[in-house]
Amino acid sequence: MKDNLLVSLVQTSIHWQDRKANLTLFRELISPLKGQTDLVVLPEMFTTGFTMSPEQVADNPQGETIENVKTWAYIFNFAIMGSFIVKEKEAYYNRAFFVTPEGDLFFYDKRHLFRMGCEDKHYQAGKHSPTIAYKGWNIRPLICYDLRFPVWSRNVANKYDLLIYMANWPEARAFAWRTLLPARAIENLAYVCGVNRIGTDGLGFPYRGDSVILSPKGQPLAYAQNEPQIITTQLSKSKLNHFRSKFPADKDADKFKIH
Repeated sequence: MKDNLLVSLVQTSIHWQDRKANLTLFRELISPLKGQTDLVVLPEMFTTGFTMSPEQVADNPQGETIENVKTWAYIFNFAIMGSFIVKEKEAYYNRAFFVTPEGDLFFYDKRHLFRMGCEDKHYQAGKHSPTIAYKGWNIRPLICYDLRFPVWSRNVANKYDLLIYMANWPEARAFAWRTLLPARAIENLAYVCGVNRIGTDGLGFPYRGDSVILSPKGQPLAYAQNEPQIITTQLSKSKLNHFRSKFPADKDADKFKIH
């Protein structure tokens, strides 16, 4: 078990629908983090941007994207998270991955598809929300629009310690991003990370970043401005457990099932 976990969020612009260019970009960005962190988090659809043309850019579940990320995790000796577009059994998914340096691989398919951007017309929704064990920490991966649905992120019986959102969250709704992330930390008694992109995508939508790492009290531990930036912060499991023991709000939570 590792009491302190170093987490790094990579905030940058993304080459529109160009997997090879983005794989080159992100490898260059994260290589200096070797020996400096335990977990690196990349934005949603980091190899393409938030595109509704999955038939043009989708990768295989174990294709070029995962091959590269597994190599990076091994060479740089840290776990890596992000999301990419996958084609599987004639359906397309906005799929999050978690890869450890040892080669362990976990997936999460985005549950809430952004209907205002027609994501529900092009992608299949996921049905399961995994909790990933890594270095003694329990981590829950979620993607962008999932942030607006607190039931899906509910931390029943403190099952997870760290909740991570990978996003392409447009500047027009930046206030919601900055508001909901602290809410998720406070209500779930957990650390929360939100990594977002910057720049303008191929459809002309601007993004301002605002990537952040939050304490279980919703307080920012590290924050990125509207510029290319990597932020790294050390999280403490003992401090988290101490806070939960002193403020056990989870014991008064309502019980329910998701259907």
